[in-house]
This record gives sequence, C-alpha cells and structure tokens, in this order.
Amino acid sequence: MDKVHAEKRIKELSSEIEIHNHNYYVNDKPTISDFEFDKLLEELIALENQFPELLLSTSPSQRVGGAITKEFKSVKHTYPMLSLSNSYSTEDMIDFDRRVQEGLGLQSADLFSSSTVKYVCELKFDGLSIGLNYTNGQLVQAVTRGDGVQGDDVTTNAKTIRSIPLKLKGNFPSSFEIRGEIFMPRTIFDEINKEREEIGESPLANPRNAASGTMKMQDSSVVASRRLDCFVYYMLGEEVPFKSHFENLNAAKSWGFNVSKHSKLLDNINEVLEFIEYWDKERFNLPYDIDGIVIKVNDYKQQLQLGFTAKSPRWAIAYKFKAEQVSTELLEITYQVGRTGAITPVANLKPVALGGTTVKRASLHNADIIEKLDVRVGDFVFVEKGGEIIPKIIGVDLTKRQAHTNPTKYITHCPECGTPLIRDEGEANHFCPNEMECPPQVIGKMEHFASRKAMNIDSLGGETIDQLFKAGLVKNIADLFDLKKEQLLPLERMAEKSANNLIEGLEACKNVPFERVLYAIGIRHVGETTAKKIAKKVKSLDALMGLTKEQLLETDEVGGVIAESIADFFADEKNKNIIERLKNAGLQFELSEEQQQAGSDKLNGLTFVISGVFNKHSRDQLKELIEFNGGKNSGSISGKTSYLLAGDNMGPEKLKKAEKLGVKIISEDDFEKMLDK
Repeated sequence: MDKVHAEKRIKELSSEIEIHNHNYYVNDKPTISDFEFDKLLEELIALENQFPELLLSTSPSQRVGGAITKEFKSVKHTYPMLSLSNSYSTEDMIDFDRRVQEGLGLQSADLFSSSTVKYVCELKFDGLSIGLNYTNGQLVQAVTRGDGVQGDDVTTNAKTIRSIPLKLKGNFPSSFEIRGEIFMPRTIFDEINKEREEIGESPLANPRNAASGTMKMQDSSVVASRRLDCFVYYMLGEEVPFKSHFENLNAAKSWGFNVSKHSKLLDNINEVLEFIEYWDKERFNLPYDIDGIVIKVNDYKQQLQLGFTAKSPRWAIAYKFKAEQVSTELLEITYQVGRTGAITPVANLKPVALGGTTVKRASLHNADIIEKLDVRVGDFVFVEKGGEIIPKIIGVDLTKRQAHTNPTKYITHCPECGTPLIRDEGEANHFCPNEMECPPQVIGKMEHFASRKAMNIDSLGGETIDQLFKAGLVKNIADLFDLKKEQLLPLERMAEKSANNLIEGLEACKNVPFERVLYAIGIRHVGETTAKKIAKKVKSLDALMGLTKEQLLETDEVGGVIAESIADFFADEKNKNIIERLKNAGLQFELSEEQQQAGSDKLNGLTFVISGVFNKHSRDQLKELIEFNGGKNSGSISGKTSYLLAGDNMGPEKLKKAEKLGVKIISEDDFEKMLDK
C-alpha cells in the first residue's frame, strides 16, 4: 500500500475504532466482538509501523501503551484541586443546606419544598482524582491531585484509558479542564488478584490503591493492560458553555466524555437525603466501588457567591458511607480447588446481614493469611464489605474466643481427589499436582479453554462442560473435538439445535489464532499477555517445545518461574499426547503466513541486546521493531551480538562485557537511523 492510500485507511480505521471504544466503554453497548476489534487495531498499528510519519498523538493505537515515563513531572494546577468537607449524618446534611441558604442570603427552605437552590448529587467514586486539560478538542495533559496545588503529569498513562477521549466531537470550548476519577472496575481487580494468587503473588489490597498504583507505573503498556476506567464530574475554564453544573455535565457527555448516568439534579435537601439513603444500600450492586455521595450547588453564580474556605468549597460536600462491619461465628473452614490446582480456604460463616446481602462465606486466601489472623473454627470474626463482592475477614474477636478452640491446621491432601498437596518455595498457595484426574482441575481447564479470551467456543459454558464430564464424554480438552452429535442428544437440556450449535462452535474455534490457542491450553503462569509475547517470538508450538529453559528466558515476559512451568508442561507425556490430538483436530499451532511475512529485512542477520530505559520507545516496542525488521533479540551479550542498544541506567555488567568483546554500542537515535535507511 502506498502512503496516500495508507493515510486514508488510517483515518478510516481510527474513526471506526474510536466509535467502537465509545460504544463499549462509555455507552456500554458494544457492536462488534473483541476479536473483530483487535483485528482493526492490529491493522492500524501495522500501517503506522509501516508509515511512522502518519502516526498521530490522538491515534487509538496510543491507548495500547508502550512508552516509558522515567520521571513524572510536577505540574501546578491552573485551578487548585481542593478537597471536600465530609459529612456522616442526616444532621450534617441539613446543617450544610442551612449554611448554603444563609450564605446566599435566603431563608432556610422547608425540607420538602422546591428551593431556590438546586443540588446535583453524584456518586463518590473510590479511585484517583485527575485533571484533564483539552486544547482545540485534543487531550494535552492529565495531572493527578497531588497536594491540591500541584500534581504529577501522567498524560502518557491517561491516554491508555479508553473512556478518556483523545479527541472530542461536537461544539466544545477551545480550552478547558475537566476533572474526574480514575478507578479500577471490580471485575478487573478480581481478575488481577486471581492471577496474582495463581502465580503465588500477594493480592492487591483494594481497587482504589490498585488504580492509584497503576497510574504511577513507568511502562504505559502495563497501565493499558489494567483496563482502568474514568468518570468525569466537573468542568473549569473561561469558556464553559452553560451557567450550571448539570448542563455542563450533559454537554461533556455529548463531546465524548464518560459521565455517570446516576448523577441527578434535585430540588431540595430532602430529595438529597433520599438519594443518599437509596445508594447506601444499592452501592453494592455497582460494578465499581463508591464510598459516598458528592452534593454540589448547581448554579455557578451561587457557587461563586458562596466561595471557598482555605481547604474546600462552601458550595459542595461529601457524604461518606460507613464501612459496614459485623461480627459473626466461623462455623467451618473448607477448601476449594481451582483449575490450576491452587487451593483456596473458605470461611463458612453463620449467616449475617451485611451490605444489603446475607453473607455466608468469605475467602481466607491461603495458609499465611490464616496463620496471620489466627482464625479458628468457633471464633467470632469481624467481617467487612466495603463495596467488594466477596467480603473479607479483618480480624478475630478474642474476647469471645472459647478456651477449647485449637489453632487451624491447614489440610495436607486435596479435598477432591486425596492427592498430597505441594507448596513450592516462594508460593503463597498450596497446590494439588494431580492435574489430569482431579475433577475441579479437569473441568476448570476445559472452562478456561472454552472461555471468551481463549477459544471462545459458542454454546460451551460451565454447565455444559460439567454435564459432559459427569457423563464420561470428556476427560480433557482434546476429548471435546471427538464429540459427536449423537452423543450429545441424550443429555438433559440438549436439544438438536443446542447440539448443532456446540458442534459448530467447536469447528469454528479451529480458526482461532495461535497466540490464543497457546493461552487456552492452560500452561500454568502463562497468561494472555505472556502467550502473545511467546507466540510472536517462537512463531509455532513446535519451535516452543524445542526450546531449553535458557532459551525461553530470552523471551520478553518469561522469567524463571514461567520458563520452568513451560518446560515442565511439555515434558509431560500426557500433555504431549493432548497437544498432538489438538493438532490433528486442526487447531492453529503456528502464526499465520501473513503474520510471519510481515515486516522488512533491514536488520536481517543482526542480533541485538537491549538494556536500560528509553525515551521514545518501551523495550517491548524496540524488541518488536527488531523482529519486525528481520533482526533477533538476545538477553545476554556474546561474541555473536551485533549491537548493544543502550538506554539510560543500563546494566553496568552488560556495558563492561560489550566493551570487552568489542560489541558496538548504539543509542535509540542510532537505532532509528538504521531503520530509516
């Protein structure tokens, strides 16, 4: 494709991708599948790599991340980012209304009557405050709250958040700031913690800390993978279009911003109190955490008249919900087995009302948590649910402990199959090693294999897999492709249409690309991102199976634990047999010809070692550029190394070895010149 056609196609793709982004992240109404979206994005990135001069800062490809921020610059806020006064009771809210009325020279209105003062009530999202600055419709800067006077410039990371528009639509001011809250949806938080626990890492404390920590990460590609979200809630500037807060929120929504649909304009303080009461109970049904309600005077003229104290505006206040906590009896500790064999202890509680639901169970995570809390059967434990779906035990009421209770002894054998448990050094969890026959592991592996991000097999959900397993029709993922329609029809709730859909779904998944197949087969520690990196590096499963642990370590994202896990997986004859059957079934176990032929041969025959931190590219991007242009990456310097690509803070040992062996050392700019030739 020539440059003219490429520019036209890039504009088409950018427009289409941003429409789908908005539909998915703001409107919550996706119109295409994730697979179709990924193909559009891959085409855009490939064209921008081919024609780098056509890459714009507002391109949707910038949301993928990859740029490294070595230091977050401190920026002074144009408008100070003040905190809000807090309230905790109905009396506090009535007193706030009285102060507002008096500050405006009005008589206190009856609670139930329409007032001269109207209030906007908004959910108080539990995340990280952000100020987004736009000039001529483009995002130019994103700054954290900091101390309220100045914060950190996190623009590069903010661009990866798909609900923050890079380019606005409609009739917007030429320059303005809009403030919002960056947060981590609870499902994403739970996914991350589940993966961390599976690989033996400590779980993240809560979604708020996770969001805040993510926004200060140096590698924006990691930020992108965390799938943060953002609601905006206040506009500032000399040219804001309307004279009231609520009208400007609606305008912001029309320009492409994500504005909470739960914000309401209310006539009096009684309606405000009703709003608070409703969300105090309903908050637990939201897909994200809130810790209260923010109440603002709607009219800007009235806001100006009320003014500010030294620390906060007089025209706004935050009502903080109390973290619900109850005490109940721990009846029993049971143990669940996950698809990877990880054992999770579960506290079975005497049923108790908490957060609008009846709580009967709480996760105890692992043996270390049980020992730290010294939780014993028969104890009265404190349970808290601060918005999380799964409540947590935060302590033991020792004043109620009975003298006869004994310390909890963690189980030594699998509760499902009786196999002795193992706990590797450095692991937080115990594991059942009987992965081929332990029922929850077998079923879990098949559920993972069929899941949306893996093979995405239509009509093969958890209930169907459980049914097939109990009927003796499948004992591993390869058995799925031996299923016949006549075997399915006798099963309960399996009519002819359902059976046809399942067989067709299994047939259709044979077109799923290699990187997703690699993720789907369920090698422990190999997540979705790692599988993509490995697939790009090795090109085929046969090549992967032939690598030593040392060679695996040269692949980005692969550390010692992952390398050992991959080697152990392919050393098992049972796994080899399953892989062979999947090959015979027609699954994709190598990159497509199109993927393999992409790129140039500018770096053909050259081997690079990358070390340090770079200004223009992440190390991942540099490695991809090397491979895309025919070069090879290596993790260690040897006589075969062509170039050491050196950034800031590179390893001194690598520098010393390169100089000793006479390996040429080049900068990021030198590397770009090589590609430009």
